[in-house]
Amino acid sequence: MIKAIFFDLDDTLLWDQKSIKEAFAATCKFAEDRCGVDPVQLEEAVKDAARNLYSSYETYAFTQMIGINPFEGLWGNFSDDHDEFKKMKEIVPGYRKEAWTAGLKMMGVDDPNFGYELAERFPQERRNLPFVYEESYITLDTLKENYQLLLLTNGSPDLQKTKLGISPELVPYFDQIVISGDFGSGKPDPAIFEHALSLMSLKKEEVIMVGDNLMTDILGAIRAGIKSVWINRNEKERNEVIPTYEIQHLEELYQILEVLKAED
Repeated sequence: MIKAIFFDLDDTLLWDQKSIKEAFAATCKFAEDRCGVDPVQLEEAVKDAARNLYSSYETYAFTQMIGINPFEGLWGNFSDDHDEFKKMKEIVPGYRKEAWTAGLKMMGVDDPNFGYELAERFPQERRNLPFVYEESYITLDTLKENYQLLLLTNGSPDLQKTKLGISPELVPYFDQIVISGDFGSGKPDPAIFEHALSLMSLKKEEVIMVGDNLMTDILGAIRAGIKSVWINRNEKERNEVIPTYEIQHLEELYQILEVLKAED
């Protein structure tokens, strides 16, 4: 019998990809107004520079394990109490400036001061642009009546709490919030799922995991022996990781839960 639902945060409940996209668009539009660069080309140039720089730092393996992507590095502060996060906190100001400066340079604008200005502007734009899928609140409202809810998210505690802080209506729905950076490893490590189960005093058969990422949310659930629901809003191709269920809209969860209830 399913007693609890574990939810991923980014691009499952929060529309993080849209927030990042809009923050890039606003920042690159500012650059276009200032110096005439093509905003779409600048965005791609900055993203390429960011990915290359990010993977060159000594913290890269840690960010992979915890689940922090290069674009989160462009706006997170990482004020967390862990040696690797302390290193990240030291690295990110220079990383941001270098990524934006390199992007400008690829557009023919050699201006580190403006690179710094854009690097400081992007985090402000991201904080001003929180998006939550409309269906998230409706679904959580309905599920909260009959199920315990737990949020299981990869990332820096400081950054994930910032995201929740700018979308504060989400937090009260959850009985527990588990962040990989607090725990010490991220999805798909089955240990973080087992930790979540222990917090809820539940067995693996009593929960279901809902997430958008096959390689973290779904693979981790499979490794932990937990049923999984892949929310595939954009009709992505499946890979070798096979979820128990696949949906395109969160409200399709109700039907799955009814089927599971009937099977008990």
